Amino acid sequence: MTSVEDALSITRAGSVFAPVAAPRAIKPVTHTVVTPRVSATLERRRQWERRYRMRLRISDAGVILSAVALTAAIQLMTGVAGEEALRNGILLGSLWYLMLSALHTRDAALFRASATEYRGVAHASGLAFGIIAMVAVVLGWESMQLVLLVGLPFGVLTLLVTRWTWRHWLTAQRAQGRFASRTLVVGNRDDVEYVVRTLHPIGASGYQVVGATLLDGNARDVEVGGTRFPVIGNVNTVSTVAAELGADTIIVASRPDGEPDFVKKLSWQLEGTAAELVLSSRLTDVAGPRISFAPVEGLPLIQVQIPSYEGGQHLLKRALDIAVATVALIPIAVITPLLALLVKLDSPGPLFFFQERVGRDGRTFRIVKFRSMKTDAEQQLAALKEQNEGAGLLFKMKADPRVTRVGRVLRKLSLDELPQFWNVLVGDMSVVGPRPPLPSEVTAYDGTVYRRLYIKPGITGLWQVSGRSDLSWDESVRLDLRYVENWSVMNDLQIMWRTAKVMVQPAGAY
Repeated sequence: MTSVEDALSITRAGSVFAPVAAPRAIKPVTHTVVTPRVSATLERRRQWERRYRMRLRISDAGVILSAVALTAAIQLMTGVAGEEALRNGILLGSLWYLMLSALHTRDAALFRASATEYRGVAHASGLAFGIIAMVAVVLGWESMQLVLLVGLPFGVLTLLVTRWTWRHWLTAQRAQGRFASRTLVVGNRDDVEYVVRTLHPIGASGYQVVGATLLDGNARDVEVGGTRFPVIGNVNTVSTVAAELGADTIIVASRPDGEPDFVKKLSWQLEGTAAELVLSSRLTDVAGPRISFAPVEGLPLIQVQIPSYEGGQHLLKRALDIAVATVALIPIAVITPLLALLVKLDSPGPLFFFQERVGRDGRTFRIVKFRSMKTDAEQQLAALKEQNEGAGLLFKMKADPRVTRVGRVLRKLSLDELPQFWNVLVGDMSVVGPRPPLPSEVTAYDGTVYRRLYIKPGITGLWQVSGRSDLSWDESVRLDLRYVENWSVMNDLQIMWRTAKVMVQPAGAY
């Protein structure tokens, strides 16, 4: 009979028992953490981001010092003691600069075309001044009132202007290929073409597409706007292709079927070689600001808020419309006699042109413009239909014979649209919104396009500031639907600002 020790020292192999060698001493296993090696492409990106961030730090400090100096000078002129003014200045400057850093207003993620940076700057400034106001009330520092009344509006406005100036400079640099993210787009052909079409040519977005990887293995190049983008690699070589192309950003337009962990595994492979892994979704076209990320018990959930076309935000939009229209109609009334004289001398007929358009919920109204065409323009339309150069349901001609000489100038500068502020004031239109369609266009709408009528049409909108008549019909519809689904007061203010720029440098207006 074998002992327990003997039993533990043998093993069974079929029907034969074989002795096992005595166990050797086991060495402890040591785990070595290997940090991914940073690629030269990623290091170059980090370098320009650091330089740009330093520029923002210096300009922010300069603005804050200017605001502090201004408030200190006013305090001294009003009899405030020098030590008190110095104390107020040091407190304001230090806290203000600290808040701009604490709220991450100079993060690289903000170096894109969005209002997030400006909101962050305004929020940080408001928080700094709010803390100062509370301290002043508690300690009875009455001299702080001047700091709040002068420093806050001057400083915030100047900060926003300098940030906008730097953003404008960065956009100009990116248009020349500098300070841009070399981008590889991955996905199915349709999704890749959609992303490339949106990002090309390089602009404020900062993404410079350098190639694509198609999940279906199709090697045919992607062509958008006359530019070819090479298709390289396959679903298993994305990280390798990114390294070969020197791409620091990978945009996943769609993922392979049956591979739910594709994005997670790709992010691991890109460690040390890329700075960003971006997921693109067409859902953002119709639900951008209404999308929120909410992880629940480890499950990543994307929440989409159902849009609403009533309520307080729409009342605020209406209040903004009334304010802007009231202010705008004053200079319009001043220049109207001069425009009336020019229009009359160029072409006999009335100054104003009235036309039936379709507004919110399909209600019709009469739009008013300065007349830019001959009085028989509507009668000539049928004969010109075959020469239509417009997109989809729109009729446009770059050399429309119905347009007068003065009218051509009015259209190029969008001056013919100015009387529509009256339509805004009486409630038929909004300052910002989709283009007001003709009844003949609406009858040809499908269910999707009809959503453009869910809100009031606008004098300006995404369509007007993104190319106007140079856009295809599908692009025009997409921009209008994006606005309808995602509008906000801040967005309206941005579009108004861009409209002023387009009026000075018109594109697609004829």
